[in-house]
Amino acid sequence: MTEAQNNSPTSQPDTGAPETTSTTTPPTGVVKQVEPGEAHVLVVEDNVPNFVLIARMLAFMGVQRCEWKTSGWQVVQFADTLPRVDLILMDIRLPYEDGYQALQKVRAHPRLRDTIVCAVTAEASEDQLRKAKKAGFNGFLGKPLDADRFPSQIRRLLAGEEVWEWK
Repeated sequence: MTEAQNNSPTSQPDTGAPETTSTTTPPTGVVKQVEPGEAHVLVVEDNVPNFVLIARMLAFMGVQRCEWKTSGWQVVQFADTLPRVDLILMDIRLPYEDGYQALQKVRAHPRLRDTIVCAVTAEASEDQLRKAKKAGFNGFLGKPLDADRFPSQIRRLLAGEEVWEWK
């Protein structure tokens, strides 16, 4: 599997449904609602099984354009080669440059600065959630991802709503 490969898996995994919290504050800049079938999603994830799971869940909900980058290093350069990026799902713990360093570069890039970026991490806690908010993420999803809630979380992010869920 290559980093920039489109993936269209069709099955949906089954996990439990923990507690949630969310806000309705849109990200900075102009927010435009994007339907999942029209969305261009970049997943920044170094763990292949985690990427495959995310790609399958995105495909299940109709996302047809899912790109993959395995580290935060050069994520802006890679994203800039894509026709558009509506949502970045960014792991926090990445090799070379972590999710926070990559986010700073995304926010500094004129074309990408208003892109919705959601932290996705196994190190989910109230402290990590606060750190992600302070850093400028538009949302926070704790791993393991909940396959039942994931479509709603992605739709809300694509509508410009911040989603902060880690339990």
